[in-house]
Amino acid sequence: MTKINTLHTKWMQDKAYKEAYDTLEDEFALAATLIEARSRAGLTQGELAERMHTTQSAVARIEGG
Repeated sequence: MTKINTLHTKWMQDKAYKEAYDTLEDEFALAATLIEARSRAGLTQGELAERMHTTQSAVARIEGG
Protein backbone atom coordinates (compact mmCIF):
# COMPACT_ATOMS: atom_id res chain seq x y z
CA MET A 1 0.00 0.00 0.00
CA THR A 2 1.29 3.45 -0.92
CA LYS A 3 1.60 5.90 1.95
CA ILE A 4 0.00 9.33 1.63
CA ASN A 5 3.36 11.05 2.23
CA THR A 6 4.83 9.19 -0.74
CA LEU A 7 1.92 10.24 -2.93
CA HIS A 8 2.11 13.83 -1.69
CA THR A 9 5.82 14.00 -2.54
CA LYS A 10 5.10 12.66 -6.02
CA TRP A 11 2.13 14.97 -6.56
CA MET A 12 4.10 18.05 -5.44
CA GLN A 13 6.12 17.65 -8.64
CA ASP A 14 2.95 18.54 -10.59
CA LYS A 15 2.69 22.33 -11.02
CA ALA A 16 -1.11 22.52 -10.69
CA TYR A 17 -1.13 20.32 -7.57
CA LYS A 18 1.67 22.35 -5.96
CA GLU A 19 -0.11 25.64 -6.65
CA ALA A 20 -3.34 24.32 -5.16
CA TYR A 21 -1.51 22.92 -2.13
CA ASP A 22 0.39 26.16 -1.58
CA THR A 23 -2.88 28.10 -1.68
CA LEU A 24 -4.31 25.90 1.10
CA GLU A 25 -1.13 25.49 3.15
CA ASP A 26 -2.26 27.87 5.92
CA GLU A 27 -5.53 25.97 6.30
CA PHE A 28 -3.66 22.65 6.54
CA ALA A 29 -1.37 24.14 9.21
CA LEU A 30 -4.34 25.44 11.21
CA ALA A 31 -6.02 22.03 11.06
CA ALA A 32 -2.84 20.27 12.22
CA THR A 33 -2.42 22.74 15.09
CA LEU A 34 -6.01 22.24 16.22
CA ILE A 35 -5.67 18.44 16.13
CA GLU A 36 -2.42 18.60 18.10
CA ALA A 37 -3.84 20.97 20.73
CA ARG A 38 -7.02 18.92 21.11
CA SER A 39 -5.02 15.72 21.48
CA ARG A 40 -2.68 17.27 24.07
CA ALA A 41 -5.72 18.43 26.04
CA GLY A 42 -7.14 14.90 25.92
CA LEU A 43 -10.36 16.06 24.32
CA THR A 44 -12.53 14.30 21.80
CA GLN A 45 -13.96 16.23 18.88
CA GLY A 46 -17.30 16.20 20.67
CA GLU A 47 -15.86 17.61 23.89
CA LEU A 48 -14.05 20.36 22.00
CA ALA A 49 -17.25 21.14 20.09
CA GLU A 50 -19.14 21.60 23.37
CA ARG A 51 -16.51 24.06 24.59
CA MET A 52 -16.69 25.91 21.26
CA HIS A 53 -20.52 25.91 21.30
CA THR A 54 -20.64 24.10 17.98
CA THR A 55 -21.10 20.57 16.69
CA GLN A 56 -18.70 17.64 16.49
CA SER A 57 -19.15 17.62 12.73
CA ALA A 58 -18.00 21.26 12.54
CA VAL A 59 -14.82 20.37 14.43
CA ALA A 60 -14.29 17.39 12.11
CA ARG A 61 -14.64 19.65 9.05
CA ILE A 62 -12.08 22.09 10.46
CA GLU A 63 -9.66 19.29 11.32
CA GLY A 64 -10.15 17.79 7.88
CA GLY A 65 -8.66 20.93 6.35
